[in-house]
Amino acid sequence: MSMRRFGRYRNDRGSATVWVAMAMASLCVIFAALLAMGQGVAARHRAGGAADLAALAAADRALQGQSTACAAAVRVAGAQGARVVRCAVRDGIADLTAEARFGPYAPRVRARAGPPDDLSSRSGRPPRPPALSPPSPLLPPPPKDSPDRVNRVNQWQELRGGVP
Repeated sequence: MSMRRFGRYRNDRGSATVWVAMAMASLCVIFAALLAMGQGVAARHRAGGAADLAALAAADRALQGQSTACAAAVRVAGAQGARVVRCAVRDGIADLTAEARFGPYAPRVRARAGPPDDLSSRSGRPPRPPALSPPSPLLPPPPKDSPDRVNRVNQWQELRGGVP
């Protein structure tokens, strides 16, 4: 028993298969691109973590000399699955570049580490208090004779160098 077709689309049998195959191929290409991007991001993060840890290790041994500091950085980067491409230690600051291979990607990341700016926390002295902000012009000022107002104004003037 044959089925008669009418109209101009007589030979469209199997066209849905072609459309489904094209849609699946497109989805596979998009999925592969997303996986490649994810692998690149993972490689960048791995290299960044290795570079940061290696820079901290080098900065920790910066006073022992550049060769000792860079050797520590190479050991730490190797433990993270990366390698140190460049290492320099100057004035207690370690500056290095690490490379981590992850699949077809090999990103290089630069990291710096050194001593903190304020060493008062290591010397046993309490850290400096944060700077006071000037009195807000939006809030009404406290009464002139209030000890809180006088105290804040004096502290603010001291921070500005004694300028009223």
